[in-house]
Amino acid sequence: MSFKNIFKDTNEYNEKTIIGFLSFAVMVCVMIADVATGAFGKDLPINEFTYNSFVFVTLGSFGIAGLESFAKKK
Repeated sequence: MSFKNIFKDTNEYNEKTIIGFLSFAVMVCVMIADVATGAFGKDLPINEFTYNSFVFVTLGSFGIAGLESFAKKK
């Protein structure tokens, strides 16, 4: 499978789940970095708007993918 086949309507990958996982992974990395810097007594300023954007992308991606699994096309 070539890279361009990923963007076709008929492929083996669920793009919404991939984007949701990547967004969740970024949120986890930021929280680990925040805890690590807090352990050393330094602040890690995280913009609330940016973090909330990742939350909405994660919830939206997994929500849409979940609904699609229940409402399959026949």
